[in-house]
Amino acid sequence: MYKLIIRPILFLFDPEKVHYFTFSVIQFLHKVPFVPGIIRSVFQVNNKRLERKLFGITFKNPVGLAAGFDKNAVIYNELANFGFGFIEIGTVTPKGQVGNPKQRLFRLKDDKGIINRMGFNNDGIAPAIENLKKNKGQIIIGGNLGKNTGTSPENYTHDYCEVFSALHQYVDYFVLNVSCPNVGSHAKLNDKAYLVELIIACQKLNEKEEKQKPILLKIAPDLNDVQLDEIIELVAETKIDGVIASNTSTTRDNLKASKERLEQIGNGGVSGLPIKAQSTKVIQYLADNSKKAFPIIGVGGIHSAEDALEKINAGADLVQIYTGFIYEGPNLIKKINRAILKQAN
Repeated sequence: MYKLIIRPILFLFDPEKVHYFTFSVIQFLHKVPFVPGIIRSVFQVNNKRLERKLFGITFKNPVGLAAGFDKNAVIYNELANFGFGFIEIGTVTPKGQVGNPKQRLFRLKDDKGIINRMGFNNDGIAPAIENLKKNKGQIIIGGNLGKNTGTSPENYTHDYCEVFSALHQYVDYFVLNVSCPNVGSHAKLNDKAYLVELIIACQKLNEKEEKQKPILLKIAPDLNDVQLDEIIELVAETKIDGVIASNTSTTRDNLKASKERLEQIGNGGVSGLPIKAQSTKVIQYLADNSKKAFPIIGVGGIHSAEDALEKINAGADLVQIYTGFIYEGPNLIKKINRAILKQAN
């Protein structure tokens, strides 16, 4: 029903407006008696064999929702009913910011992809915390951290640390988002020496807390082998808890969208099916060349159960969806979990 009726209607309208309209619909449906239970019965796959234990956390299943969908932690409780094993909120920056000028979100329908240049639009720390206080404890929550656009380079670490400390008691794990192509000073955020500084600063804050939370690093799919070797060295040097591979891509290779359409859209990060192969390649490289020394969360181009299994077989311990969730609908989560169970037999 989703792909035949609902998606064609939604795709007639501006993607960003549809995103918030969808939020309203999900919130409304969950206020109707019995509907949350019906949603759980339709979409959830509950089986102990789906559980995954990573960096001290037990995930009820390996399928998560990637950051960027529920930026301000508005509907994570409702989304939990659709069968996710974990949900990553954010990217959260210290202060709220509007992000880049609109229009900044574009569908590539023929490619089953999206181009976005949102620019870390979010409401900031305080509203996120107020929303996280409503956590019903049904789902593992990750906090994706970023810096404000206007922050000067010497204060980048301060921004990450500020959000880290503020959210610490409200999330189960952290992600340092240093690979978004839609924010300024991208180069510094990918410099190994700076990343060591950033990771150690967050780890020191973590050590002061009564309960330490896992810290992960989200990397780009466009890194070459030398840069990926640096990531492996970085993990070994800092003992960071894991890597998320990968963020959106700046490449425009092998797209079905016309050159004119891409020029009309302009810059931004590509997500969805166009980056599936590159994301899997990055996962495979990290897993093989590190001898699977650290956990990997695989994300990028998962539009089917087979796509998810491909990531897992390449070395991902968990997977996340976003663009696939938009194109394929919530049934995708159930399909992936059932396929994982079938493969385990």
